[in-house]
Amino acid sequence: MKVFISVDMEGVAGVATLDQIVRGGGGYGRAQELMTQEANAAIAGAFDGGATEVLVNDSHGTMDNLLHDRLDPRARVVFGAPRAQCMAHGLTADSQVALFIGFHAAAGDAGVLAHTFSAYFREVCINGAPVSETEVNALYAASMGVPVGLVTGDDSICAKVDKVLPHASTVVVKRHEGFSAADSLHPEKARELIAAAAAEAVKNASSLPRPELPDQFVIDVELEQPTMAELVSFIPGVARSGETTVHVTVKTADDMVGFICASYYLATMGAQQRLSLLTRR
Repeated sequence: MKVFISVDMEGVAGVATLDQIVRGGGGYGRAQELMTQEANAAIAGAFDGGATEVLVNDSHGTMDNLLHDRLDPRARVVFGAPRAQCMAHGLTADSQVALFIGFHAAAGDAGVLAHTFSAYFREVCINGAPVSETEVNALYAASMGVPVGLVTGDDSICAKVDKVLPHASTVVVKRHEGFSAADSLHPEKARELIAAAAAEAVKNASSLPRPELPDQFVIDVELEQPTMAELVSFIPGVARSGETTVHVTVKTADDMVGFICASYYLATMGAQQRLSLLTRR
């Protein structure tokens, strides 16, 4: 049984501040350790539940945060960026279940360090509904016929998952007290709960319903600055629907993820261009 695990950082127990999630911050090293240990809890649980192969995707920021020499040696790890399928890279149709660890709320929602893929995205909508990274990656998994069995993070994202992915289990490792404030479980307690939930999700993977996909993906992204929207509108098929908004319709989940990733990098270029202009004044 092959299990795919995507691990982010913002939804990890003991993580709540920007200083922890940005490389070079004083708390980043500690957050790396906490992220790695939650990944290990999910890996151990997956093997306890019957997994014979586990692939872990390092899904935060620059995507090279996990401490590889501290990871459970039974798992393989995909890391580094850019990658075509971003947080879902490595997920294939022969995976029986996907587990999302350390995930967080969407941009615009109340939640610890809430955002959707980029700090430069104010909102991402698919087929008219605002979505989180969890939902985008779940749609990609669905395109492979793979169900999501577990999502862990703060109370905000877990409440959303209970509504939009009702067959997935959730583990709330902290409650949001603000954008960069949380009431967290002790990391050891969080890891105990994650390991148990991962084991149960893998054990019951065959009974999870096969996910369904929409016929198309109508994507609307609101960006932080007009320059960002202008750059994203250069992608063939993309229309600028407002000063800071873009719109595109794609047929496949692969193209959906590809568009979001390309938009992320173009938005970053736009931010750098604006900063360069400001610093020259």
